[in-house]
Amino acid sequence: MFVLFEEAGKYLGGRVLSEAESSAQVELDTGKRVKVKSANIVLRFEKPSPADLIAEARTLAATLDLDLAWEFATDGEFGFAELAADYFSDKPSLAQQAAALFALFEAPHYFRRAGKGRFKKAPAEIVQQALAAIEKKKAVQAQITEWASQLAEGVCPAPVREQLYKILFRPDKNAPEYKAVVDASRATQRAPLDLLERAGAIDSPYQFHWRRFLFENFPKGTGFPALAAPAIVDDLPVASDVQAFSIDDSQTTEIDDALSVQGLGTGTVTVGIHIAAPALALTPGGAIDTVARARMSTVYMPGYKITMLPDEVVNTYTLLEGGDRPAVSLYARFDEATLEPQGTETKLERVPIVANLRHDQLDAVVTQPWLEDAAFQSDNTPDAAAQLRAPLSFLFRLAKQLKAQREVVRGKPENFNRPDYNFRLVGNDGNEPVGNEQVQISTRQRGAPLDLIVSEAMILANSTWGSWLGELGVPGLYRSQASLAPGIKVRMGTRALPHAGLGVKSYAWSTSPLRRYTDLVNQWQIIAAARHGKTAALAAPFKPKDADLFSILSGFDAAYATYNAYQGGMERFWTLKYLQQQGITELEATVIKDLPNGALVRAETLPLVFPVAGQQERGARLRVKLGEVDEIALDVTGTVLERLDTPKTDAADAAGAEEESDEDDVVAGPIAIAVDLTDTEAAPENTPA
Repeated sequence: MFVLFEEAGKYLGGRVLSEAESSAQVELDTGKRVKVKSANIVLRFEKPSPADLIAEARTLAATLDLDLAWEFATDGEFGFAELAADYFSDKPSLAQQAAALFALFEAPHYFRRAGKGRFKKAPAEIVQQALAAIEKKKAVQAQITEWASQLAEGVCPAPVREQLYKILFRPDKNAPEYKAVVDASRATQRAPLDLLERAGAIDSPYQFHWRRFLFENFPKGTGFPALAAPAIVDDLPVASDVQAFSIDDSQTTEIDDALSVQGLGTGTVTVGIHIAAPALALTPGGAIDTVARARMSTVYMPGYKITMLPDEVVNTYTLLEGGDRPAVSLYARFDEATLEPQGTETKLERVPIVANLRHDQLDAVVTQPWLEDAAFQSDNTPDAAAQLRAPLSFLFRLAKQLKAQREVVRGKPENFNRPDYNFRLVGNDGNEPVGNEQVQISTRQRGAPLDLIVSEAMILANSTWGSWLGELGVPGLYRSQASLAPGIKVRMGTRALPHAGLGVKSYAWSTSPLRRYTDLVNQWQIIAAARHGKTAALAAPFKPKDADLFSILSGFDAAYATYNAYQGGMERFWTLKYLQQQGITELEATVIKDLPNGALVRAETLPLVFPVAGQQERGARLRVKLGEVDEIALDVTGTVLERLDTPKTDAADAAGAEEESDEDDVVAGPIAIAVDLTDTEAAPENTPA
């Protein structure tokens, strides 16, 4: 005897081997034996074979008119054999009964299941809704098919273009636009990104990177709501005998910091580090603070930036020359001869800003000889620099001393072997780039005099204020590094801990409140410390173990890493563009890391790290032929033409190469997208659509 039975939502057939009161042992056509509950058996028969019966019944079920069957069915509960008798004949055949069973079971929008082989008609309104949904699904599928065909032919439908970044990076896998890309990729056997690029969905590589960044980080755009910068109402004293000056690039509008020197020739010199003071006017939770906290930092990229604060707000608090500007000032006193520190003091005041000096205009003039030898003359020295020669010379002398003291704590010198690279887009003038501008890349050696003056002054301020907050029990946002051992990274926290990389006891970013949200938060805390001293912990906006402070920390950490990665990616884009514009096909490079079947090299004259084929000795200098540039993947590879130096045998050389390779070097490669071609079904669907 054969039986037809339900198992896990499917109907199967087999031969009965044995049968008990409530179950039967059944052998399937495959030879597999299963135990079947008697309640699950819906048909018993002697012939034909189960396979033949099921095949005939499925063919017959496909011809069954469900609308007509629904009309024939009674309003109450019924069995499949009853419907077969009404639909086919009063004595339906075995195949007709099985056909009715299959048709009823597979049409839940017409018939609801009421038990094994039992059904009930769905209400008429439910049937109509289901049929409308089925028709809609058919129309959507037809649209998907049409779009997929267009993509395969190299044409991008407008809806797919509009959803490009969502499809690639945050897809709704049930969306027809996504499914069309998946279907077209499968049909053409092209990677989704390649398919879309060939279909014209990507206007240009630069726009692809830019709009992807905006999609992920500024989905509502980069504009600001209408905001008025509140005035600083504090009656701040004007700093007496202070002539402060800033040192920035010409493109800098957010002038956060300035310096001053008093007491030259008296034996005790006071160095002032003056920081723009938006925190004197802005309040946590206010409208401007909400905007700043949402952005967390200014985003930098070659030729353009997205500021943390609106220009009107920046212009209100920036340390622009020609007036007395509100500032939080750290005054550090030093013995003029020995540079021994003699104490610090923090003041809230208005500071006269006499000059905004610019790196790019002065680096060739304000050199080490110019600063160390008063008799040394440079051609075309600007008047502002000439008038500040004595203060700059003292600051350079002090900076060298501060750096040397930090290096003692670090246990080794800081490495300034590689230059900083500056990017300039010709004719851009700060407007949003389009991606085809002529790019110029220049260098400035890290540790150059003006750089050293500013960096050491900022480290002094950040470490001094960080320690001060810690002593007062006022929490802040700190950067710390437990040691210089390999793998020990810089971390952010709310406690004053040592920063081994800088060689200081604590380090709280506080000197860029117009550009970094952490610095604005720390400035609120510093102002509380300046006003309230030992009771500052009670008055500061953020209290110890403040959950909001931890939220700011994690949000800033994530945003800052994202912005830095984008800046690095765009610098790489313009470097690759520079190669193309200058017709550069070969570069001299140094091996910095081993890779499987190759090595990672750094170009010697450009900010470019890329892989080359073949194992190479770390530290080796090579001449490399460049391959094809991929502006979407930000990728380029090289082939070694020749080695330019002799193999290293000296242990010290090898150690130097090893240390150099410890730095984190990221090489762009194929972009990780969220389109999954392995899905057999994009996503489960609850209703036809």
